[in-house]
Order: sequence, then structure tokens, then C-alpha cells
Amino acid sequence: MPYLLSSDLPTETAGRRFRDLLTRSSILQIPGTHNGMAAIQAKHAGFEACYLSGAAMTASMGLPDLGIITVDEVVFFIRQVARASGLPVLVDGDTGYGEALNVMHTVRSFEEAGAAAMHLEDQLLPKKCGHLNDKRLADAHDMAAKVAAAARARRDLVIVARTDAAASEGLDGAVARAKLYVEAGADAIFPEALNTAEMFRAFAERMPGVALLANMTEFGRTPFFTASEFEDMGYRMVIWPVSSLRVANKAQEELYASIRAVGGTHAMVERMQTRHELYDTIGLHEYEALDASIVRTVIPDGMPQVG
Repeated sequence: MPYLLSSDLPTETAGRRFRDLLTRSSILQIPGTHNGMAAIQAKHAGFEACYLSGAAMTASMGLPDLGIITVDEVVFFIRQVARASGLPVLVDGDTGYGEALNVMHTVRSFEEAGAAAMHLEDQLLPKKCGHLNDKRLADAHDMAAKVAAAARARRDLVIVARTDAAASEGLDGAVARAKLYVEAGADAIFPEALNTAEMFRAFAERMPGVALLANMTEFGRTPFFTASEFEDMGYRMVIWPVSSLRVANKAQEELYASIRAVGGTHAMVERMQTRHELYDTIGLHEYEALDASIVRTVIPDGMPQVG
């Protein structure tokens, strides 16, 4: 039912629900959901949590992932995804949008908007996608101070510390940073841009007892691995951060090209979500039923054809 009904709202906080998912024996699969519709579709597919990628949010705004997006803009995405799906949402918090006080403000803003978890990275602005070259890292102790500030600000929000150190400081540097971040209060660690199965396994072996997150992004430095393969390597979570946006963008590009080529959408209709499918997905009739003054919508069965 719609999120407007208090009886359908979760009784536990998003953070606690996310923590419960992490206690299960199998790896937590977290697909990227770049808007509310994607989040509903992920839920209908059977996923129990979803992810908001900074790269997907900025790209959907027509911007590069260089730390341009603001806290308030991210909060808008959090609210729509959390409301639409009711799932606990892991959110990309970039570098925290500043230093300790800014990080604390980010945590409070995210948690109040409905976020379940947030990851915070150890890059300096302008930050980059973790799979790109020449990333600049923050001092490890400065990053640890941010993690500690985040831990002080949260109520139930799960704090995931991301380190981009593997590319420039090697596995030893990444592990050293990760241990420092756990000591500062991180609940989990996200080692970014590891590029072999051996690296993933070695990192996990050197972080026993720590919940680890793997990033299965396409067109990056990480080879394709399945969720079960990551689980076997010692990881508790896996994200597919931008996959939904990539598929949607490619489809839109083909749609616009087709309209320009033939002067209409005729060639693309079979690839479209129908009106029935759209309304079923968003629960139109359930919303209408909440207000007796709204006449139940009669959905057209098809399109009129030129006879």
C-alpha cells in the first residue's frame, strides 16, 4: 500500500532494519536505484535494500560526479527512494560535504530523510569516481576524525567507511586505513576499486570480523563477479551502483533517436512499460481508494489505430 498509510510504515528505524539484514547468513544484495520508480521495481524484484549512488544522482541531473551535488539535493533523492519502496537505503555520502561539523550535519540530514546507511570516502575534493585515475586522498587521521564525527551524530544510521587507497597506497595502505576507520567507529568498510579476486580475498582475510562491502560497477577496474562469488571472498554486501541508470539512459537515447528518425514512437512501443504496468507499479488505484472523492481511473486498453 502507499506510504501515506501509517499502518504500512515500518515500526523499526531504517538503520536497525539494515543492521538486521547484515546479520543474515547470505550476502546482502543492494542494487542501485536512481529514483523512486527504480526503487519500487527493485522491491518488486525481491530486493530487501537499495542503494543511492552519487554518480547516478549527479548523472541524472546532467552533472559529473565531482562532488558538485549538495546535501539538500541528496536528501531529495533519499526521500523519494525511501518513500516509494519502504526499503532501507544505503546512501553515497561522498566526502561528507566538508569537515567534521559538515559530516555531522550530513548524517543528521540523511537519517531524518529516511536513510538507513551512509558511506563516507577518504578522497579530497574535487573527488572522482573510485575507478578513475589520480584520486587525491585525505590524511588517514583526518578521515578517521570524520568517521568519529559521523558516529557521534547518528542514531541508528549504519556508517560505512570507504577507502580509495588501494590504487595509490596498495593493499597494505588500504588495510591500515580501514583498521583506523573501524577504530574510529565505522560499522563496515568499503574497499574501492580492487581489481582482482586475489585482492578482494586478501583484504577480507586481513579484516576479520568486519562487515565488508564490494562494488560491482560496470566499465571500471573490477572484473565481473557474482554476489555468491563476493560472498565466498568474505564480503557481507555488494552494490550495483549505476546499473539501473545505465540501462535507462541507453533506452532513452534509443527512444529519442527513433523519434527523430521516423517522426514517432511506433518502433519503440514494444519496449515501453504500458500504462497498465505503470499504474500497477505505482499503485494508482490504491491511492485513489484512500479518497472516496476520486473516481477510479479507467485505464485505456490500447491505442486507437488509424483505420
